[in-house]
Amino acid sequence: MELLLIRHALPVRVDEGSVEGPADPALSRVGHAQARALTDWLHGDPVDALWSSPMRRARETAQPLAARLGVEIAYDEGLAEFDREAASYIPIEELKAAGDPRWNEVPEQPEHFRAVVVETIERIVAAHRGARVAIVCHGGVINAYAGHVLGLDDPLFFLPAYTSISRVFAASTGQRSIASLNEAAHLRAL
Repeated sequence: MELLLIRHALPVRVDEGSVEGPADPALSRVGHAQARALTDWLHGDPVDALWSSPMRRARETAQPLAARLGVEIAYDEGLAEFDREAASYIPIEELKAAGDPRWNEVPEQPEHFRAVVVETIERIVAAHRGARVAIVCHGGVINAYAGHVLGLDDPLFFLPAYTSISRVFAASTGQRSIASLNEAAHLRAL
């Protein structure tokens, strides 16, 4: 089977104190354009199932893809990002450009986060043997699963681009292989 691990599109910035409860931002104008470009890119490719994190930025990225492909979206809390309870959302690229030390923060209890992600994705694999499955999630989730497949200890070893696609082949024997990381050709025009 083939897994398409897709990072959500660019959301709006939510500064701490601007919302009650956890920040769960909507997509920005650019993010909506990225989601459309992703949908156009994958339009001709068969996708048998579409899963998503329940966080708003992932749901809004998955919705146009589901409509175009004619598939329902299944949501799973195990695909949510490690910062799901944070009071703010500042795109990591902004943090990195500003030299803010938060850009390189790892999840609390990274081993637990990785274990939840791996268990969730392996459950999806088991439910869709021989299929092609798209999973719209987050950079941390993609890092956790890809790092597991590659046998890396670093919980955040690369920065997936918004709406990038990372492909994993999952054999029925249990073998997992990374086919690609961070495909973003569909974003060239943006």
